[in-house]
Amino acid sequence: MTRPFRWPALCAALAALALLAWPLPREWLDWQPALVAAQPWRAVTAAFVHWTPLHLGANLAGCAVIALLGWRAALGGRAVAAGLVALPLTQLGLLLRPELLHYAGLSGVLHALVAIAAPTLLMRGGRERWIGAGILVGLAAKLVLEHPLGPVLRATPDFDFPVAPFAHLSGALSGAIAWALTMCALERPTRSPHGT
Repeated sequence: MTRPFRWPALCAALAALALLAWPLPREWLDWQPALVAAQPWRAVTAAFVHWTPLHLGANLAGCAVIALLGWRAALGGRAVAAGLVALPLTQLGLLLRPELLHYAGLSGVLHALVAIAAPTLLMRGGRERWIGAGILVGLAAKLVLEHPLGPVLRATPDFDFPVAPFAHLSGALSGAIAWALTMCALERPTRSPHGT
């Protein structure tokens, strides 16, 4: 079986954009709810900004793991389309927590990609269905344990930057919404313009 490379290409593009954004001034690109109406690009660029080298390295490693998952699962164009839809939705979801004055990083989008890959696998038969179910259960447990509706920033041992758990929830929900929209739009039967 030939495995499509669109999903790994998406993950590689996210990683490359994060590397390209690294030397740029963070305040030009990060998520700031007060500026989003005047500077809407922040709904996309915030994902590529990282606060520290460890922050960047952790998210690049996440890109690699999710690329491998998608490659092994042979995720194709529909999943990639959902990932592209989820990218801005993840940051826009942060409007629900306006007290998060600055946000940056790929972790929300990476949660979105997991929320796209898991139900795609769940819809398949056999072992892949069980893998998808396991990933969904793991994602749900991680989100619950992070208490995303608690404080907007949380210090985490071994990280030199604060984590924004609500961004992970926003990403997972955005991924689920994007997956549903993409799958429904692409699965909708077409009707003949002639009424037959």
